Order: sequence, then C-alpha cells, then structure tokens
Amino acid sequence: MAGRIPQHFIDELIARADIVEIIGSRVALKKAGREYKACCPFHDEKTPSFWVSPDKQFYHCFGCGAHGTALGFLMAYDRLPFPEAVEDLATRLGLSVPHEGGMAAGTGSAGAADETAPLYELLANVADFYHANLAQSARAAAYAAQRGLTPETIDRFRIGYAADSWNEVLRRFGGGVQSSRALRDCGLIIEREGSSDGYYDRFRDRLMFPIRDTRGRVIAFGGRVLGSGDPKYLNSPETVLFHKGKELYGLYETRLARRSLQRLLVVEGYMDAVRLHQAGLTYAVATLGTATTPEHLRRAFRLVSEIIFCFDGDRAGRAAAWRALQQVLPEAREGREVRFLFLPEHEDPDSLVGREGGERFEARLDTAQPLSEYLVAQLSEQADVSHADGKARFVALARPLLEKIAPGVYRELLLERVAAAVGQSAERLQQWIATPEMPAAAAPVHAPRAAERAGVAAARRRVGRGSLITQAIGLLLHFPAAAAAVEETLRLELARLELPGVAVLRELLEQQRASPVATMAQTLERWRERHEYRRLCELAAEAPLVPDGAAAGRELLSAVTRLLDQELRQRRLQSLIEKAATQALDEAEKAELQALTRGQSRVGGA
Repeated sequence: MAGRIPQHFIDELIARADIVEIIGSRVALKKAGREYKACCPFHDEKTPSFWVSPDKQFYHCFGCGAHGTALGFLMAYDRLPFPEAVEDLATRLGLSVPHEGGMAAGTGSAGAADETAPLYELLANVADFYHANLAQSARAAAYAAQRGLTPETIDRFRIGYAADSWNEVLRRFGGGVQSSRALRDCGLIIEREGSSDGYYDRFRDRLMFPIRDTRGRVIAFGGRVLGSGDPKYLNSPETVLFHKGKELYGLYETRLARRSLQRLLVVEGYMDAVRLHQAGLTYAVATLGTATTPEHLRRAFRLVSEIIFCFDGDRAGRAAAWRALQQVLPEAREGREVRFLFLPEHEDPDSLVGREGGERFEARLDTAQPLSEYLVAQLSEQADVSHADGKARFVALARPLLEKIAPGVYRELLLERVAAAVGQSAERLQQWIATPEMPAAAAPVHAPRAAERAGVAAARRRVGRGSLITQAIGLLLHFPAAAAAVEETLRLELARLELPGVAVLRELLEQQRASPVATMAQTLERWRERHEYRRLCELAAEAPLVPDGAAAGRELLSAVTRLLDQELRQRRLQSLIEKAATQALDEAEKAELQALTRGQSRVGGA
C-alpha cells in the first residue's frame, strides 16, 4: 500500500502551478491591477467579489468568504478529494505523484490509488488483447492495410481490433461480479436494460485506437467501424479515468517522438492523426469526438506557442473551425500563434497526406490563415463593409469576439486589424466597442471595490491590528521569506513563551528555515490537515500589513522582539508580585512594580 504524499512534492506542485490558469479554465477572470476578478463561482452575485492573486497564489471571495490555494479550488469547484486534486494538478504539469514508501500512483493517496490502479491495469490488458486480435484477423488486418497503416504505425499506436462479438471482452475479462463492474467502470461493457442477461461489449467489429494520457497509460478507446454502420466512430464514455474534453489523442506519442516541440497540428479524427504521424508530421493530435474545448487549448499552450487547426474544406469543417476560434479567443495573447488550415473540398488529412505525402502536406501549413485574418474574413462574409449599415453590423458581430480577448498587446493589434476592415481608426473602433450595451451603473465595478478594500485596511490599522502574535503570523503568511529576519537565538527564545499562537509562529519560522518556500499558498498547504488551517486561511485573506518583503522582515523582527520583551516584563512583574506577598519591597522595586503594572495595562488595552 502506498504511503502519504511527501510534503516536498506538494511544495513543488504549488510552486509550479499557476492559480490564474487553473481558476481561469473554469471561471471567466478579468485583469484588475495586479490581481484578477470574477463573479464568485461558489455563490450567486451580479458584481465581482471573487479575487485571485498570482503573487500569493491564493483566491478569496469578499462576498461568501471562500478562499484557498489552487488545490483548494480544485477540491471545492470540482468536488475532488485532496488526493485526486493533487493528481489532477500533477497531471496538468506532467508530474508523477510520489508516495512515501516509493510508490508513484495514478491518484494521490493509497486508498485512491488502490481504487484506480486495477482500472489502468485492466485497460492495458484489454488494449493488448485488441492489438493481438488485429494480427489474428485477416479481415481487420486487410482493412488496416487498405487504410494505409504500416505495421510500425500499428505497433507504435497499439492499434487493435474488437471482434464482431457481443461478449468477447466480457467473457475474457469479466469472470465475476467485481471484474464485470470494473469493465463497466472503464466503459468497455454496457449494462442491459430490462434484462437479466447482465452486460454486453460496447465495441464490436471496430478498429480500436487506445487513448493514452500524458504518462502513457491507456484511459479509454476510440473505435472505427470496419464496414458501413453508425456511428462511424465510437468513443469510450466519460469515466473516472477519461474526460474527453481534456484529452488530446496522440499527445503522448507526439511527446515521445519530439523532445523539442514548437507547435501542434490539431485535427479531428484518430486516423487523421495517425496517418500524419506516419508521414512524418509527428506533432499532430486529435480531439476526441468533441469540439475543441478550453481545456484542450490550455493543455496545448502549456507545451507549445503555436497551434494550427486543420479542418475539412466542407461546411461542417468550417463550422467546426468557427467554434474553435471562439474557444481560442480567451487564450489568445502575445507570444501565442493560432492559425487555421482548410483542406480542399471532400478531402481530410488522412486521405490527402496519403495521396500527396508528408512534405507536400506540411508545405500547406505555410498557407494557414492567422487567427486575425480568419476572423476578419468570416465577419466579412456576414457583413458588407462597403456601406455604413454593413460596417455597423460588422462591428456588432466583432464586439463579443473582441471582448473575449484579455487586455494586452495582442488585443490591441487585433483591434487595429478589425478597425482597418471597416475603414476606421483603432481609437474610434475602441469607442464603439466600449459603448456599453448594459446599464451604465454596472461599469465602475472595480473602483468602488478597490476603495472599499483600501478603506477596510486603513480602518484595521487605526483600530488595532490584533495581537503581536497574530501580526507576526500574518506577516509570515504574506511574505514567507521574512522569516530570515528572525535569528536562530530569537527563534529559540520563543520556546519559553506560553501564549496562544506562539507554537504556530515558532513552527512557521522553523518550516521556513528548514525548507524555504516562496508563496503563501505553499505555506498554507503545509497546514491543510491541521486544525489551525482555517484560521490561517482567514489571516491570509486579510490585507497585508506592509507593502513588501523588506518591510515585512523589519515588522516581523520588531514583533518577535517585542513579544520576548513583554515576556521578560511579565516574568519580572510576577516575581515582584510574589515577593510583595511575603515581604516589603524597597522604593526602587515599588516604582518598578508600578511602571510594569501600567505597561501591562497599556499592552492589555491595545
């Protein structure tokens, strides 16, 4: 059985993760100064009170109080247990989750690993079974050859064959109740409705394409019918291992084939991707029977800066391209390039690369339209810009598309291109687009929120910032590196204090000394399973007491020094009180007692 996930791995995971990217894949974030804002995904609201800080790697809602790290968001939003959230985040980053005791599993804890490991093993065994079937079936082997697949390609992609049988997989791998349930959970068999016969095989008489995750594990299958029949392509259903909106077929094989990856060619079918790889275009991937999703794009852009979409030249291909463009726009920014390639009518990548070869097909990529040109061309087909009415319609169509793009250089350049299409200046077009189509009162959302937050922070400083211990802990949360300002002798002296919170302060200092981290999120994740975690998150959600790390170091040193000084004064006060109970104090001791009592009163009143 696997052990716990090592803390050093959690530290590394949080250090590598980008909370803006993770939350932005599920919530529409907008830049607001150094932070990002949105309407909270955890409660209904009309004005944004949900803020994400890339510096702290922390999110907080001022409306409902929800807050946490990237892992915490995955747990709350996707309703994942902690181990699965760790695995999800690790998979995004191409990391394997280790465990104390040496096991790296597909999920983040011993219990979760024990649940999913047999499913991965089962899918691998079924993939081997299908692959062996292809060599043994003359009909299937002839079909694969007729489609132009070489033995080397069949082996590289582990392509196989599901026989024309209702129960071949069920008979071979479903010998008992538990094994049948495992086959069902993997999407390999279907439960019969209204019958006592149990299950039947999902895939029958199909060329089988194993779908592998970024670590090479089989997570699902796609099947292409050998003859005529519907559906032509059949995919595994959504399972605990397979989410088709997240996976790209051929991505694992692409990363194996190319150490240095500059671009991805995105096509629509398994056979398209396989034939392109066979022809030397080993950077081709395919969506899994679904339209391009934001998650597909984020996964691709984590690997490359250029994506070329390749679509059939028919009406369906152009409709798919337009849907892809609308998904791409929120991810478009400087440093990223997106282009669209349309093939001749009645051609697809599979047929075309087979006829003209890899070099000629690759040369076609040079003719792919940049996103900006494709967008303008499509809008021009819907609006005649030769007259005022057409220009107005063009701008009306462009407005919601441009609003999808995050502010920045790319948005400004695209704005200029659209403005040129209607014969206007970019400034004039920006005025048109900025003209609100909603009540004007909804516009100045950020300014009141910023003013409100500043006012709250100022009021907190005026009325008192909490105990010295609370202040010190807050400084360490916001600026972990400030711990370096507290020398070892002072850390050791803190051990003699017996005040609420001192143990937490000491441990935070010691953690940072032994294993430094850079962000608040990393610090918080070290306390997730402790009862102090909730209170630490509350402190993390408060505005920092100082503006930067240098000031935090000075404030932290001052707070620790004052704490120790107060403790010395308290001990001296107690000593004088005990002495006065048994004998008379001299004048100097009486004066000292009075001064200490007054000082204690002032400290208590603060």
